[in-house]
Amino acid sequence: MKTLIHITSEKLDPQACLVAVSYPECGGIVSFVGTVRNQTKGKPVLKLEFEAYEKMALKEMQKIADQAKIAFQVEEVLIHHRTGLVKVGEEAVVIVVAAPHRKAAFQACEYCIDTLKERVPIWKKEFFEDGEVWVSAHP
Repeated sequence: MKTLIHITSEKLDPQACLVAVSYPECGGIVSFVGTVRNQTKGKPVLKLEFEAYEKMALKEMQKIADQAKIAFQVEEVLIHHRTGLVKVGEEAVVIVVAAPHRKAAFQACEYCIDTLKERVPIWKKEFFEDGEVWVSAHP
C-alpha cells in the first residue's frame, strides 16, 4: 500500500517515494527533496524542528495534490513531510509528480512546494549555537 500524502516523525525515503508514483504511462517523474541546510543568512544551523497541525495539514496537502493533478494534468502527486527534530542533511520534505510529459511534471512539482509553504500549517524552528527562532509562521 502506498501513502501519497504523509506526515511523519520518521526519516523520509526519497527512493521509495519515486517508486510509489512510477507508472508505465508516465514518461516524466519530477521530484523535489528539501533537506536541512547547515546555515541560514550566514549563521550556522544545528538542526530544525517541525510542528504541524496534522489533521489540517494532511487535508491541505491533499487539496494541493488534487489541484495540481487537475491544473497540470498529471497522473500522480506524492507529498511527504517530516515533523520533529531533523538534522542537517536530512530530508524535511519530498514531493514527487508523475505525468505523461516532463513539462507538466516540473510545473506541478513547483506548484506543490510553493503552495505547501504558503498554505499548510507546518511550522519550522531553527536551532543555532546561541538560541532558536521560529521561521515565517504560516498560514
